[in-house]
Amino acid sequence: MTKLKEHKPSKIEALKAMTPADRRRAIFDGIMNNAMFIIIALVIIYVAIKNPRFLSIPSLVNIISLTAAKLPIALGVGGCIILAGTDISAGRQVGLAACISAGLQLTTNKLFPGLQILPIPVVLLCVLVACAMVGFVNGFFMAKFKLHPFIVTLGTQLILYTCLLLYVQQGNNKGMAISNLDASYTNFVKGALFKIKGVPVPRYVLFAIILTAIMWFVWNKTTFGKNMFALGSNEEAARVSGVNVFAVTIGVFALAGAMYGFTGFIEGARVASNTANTGLNYELDAIAACVIGGVSFVGGIGKIRGIVIGVLMLRLIFVGLLMVGVPQDLQYLIKGGIILFACALDMRNYLVKK
Repeated sequence: MTKLKEHKPSKIEALKAMTPADRRRAIFDGIMNNAMFIIIALVIIYVAIKNPRFLSIPSLVNIISLTAAKLPIALGVGGCIILAGTDISAGRQVGLAACISAGLQLTTNKLFPGLQILPIPVVLLCVLVACAMVGFVNGFFMAKFKLHPFIVTLGTQLILYTCLLLYVQQGNNKGMAISNLDASYTNFVKGALFKIKGVPVPRYVLFAIILTAIMWFVWNKTTFGKNMFALGSNEEAARVSGVNVFAVTIGVFALAGAMYGFTGFIEGARVASNTANTGLNYELDAIAACVIGGVSFVGGIGKIRGIVIGVLMLRLIFVGLLMVGVPQDLQYLIKGGIILFACALDMRNYLVKK
């Protein structure tokens, strides 16, 4: 006898079947769960009305380019947050990678007189390894000594800043900005990938897409990714299930370091005049983007597409606010408010589900 397929009510039918009080509660929960996206959408609509150039091709290409430049660091920080931690050394690692990349691609090298310009793959490998090693150290101290990620990365942030200050004073540079980069490096990063109505899209947009695809695969299709989410959800349960907590923690932070290294490699050419302050507060943007995109500080929750959306939303906001005359100095206030509000919503959603 053929079984009749059970009718599953749609969301609209379920809403109609509720009592008025439950219906109001469901609508309120829906608004609160998507409050950040609603606010951001309203801001974008306001900016588009105030300044129609906001939605012009040059403006949109600029927003996409800025998103691509900041996306790799957010992908790295996202993994750290999934472990119920964070990484406030991310910006300084980006600065380290940018200064190393630029310092090895100078037409006249004041940092290391006599050093020839190195091949671009060698430079990229150097910064990836350097930042991955910093991430390894971060992960080691957390896994071995059970230190809080904030404390560990605060320490490495200060150490890295000292290293940067000493680096820019090497040779005859005397702390000056590292500029006059070789054209092969800047063209490799910033050269036109293609053009949209005459507006060039830089090559690093493609790099960001490739990195996003790689991180999506690692998070969703590998045992390492599954273990990362398991560890973030419940460390003790993950350990009992056979997850190597020590190796996964180190792996997540080392992979994050590699993402910061690639970000720095891009920034070295994009900024083109690097100092010890390159990368300052980049971690704020990355953390804010992750939280907006649904990566939860309670651990074990997050998606790559959410991070991409979060980074894009932030760039839309900040570019839009500048286009309507909001002073750039207020960006830190806005970033701080976004982080606080997004974290409060995240905790509310966690407690409701709990």
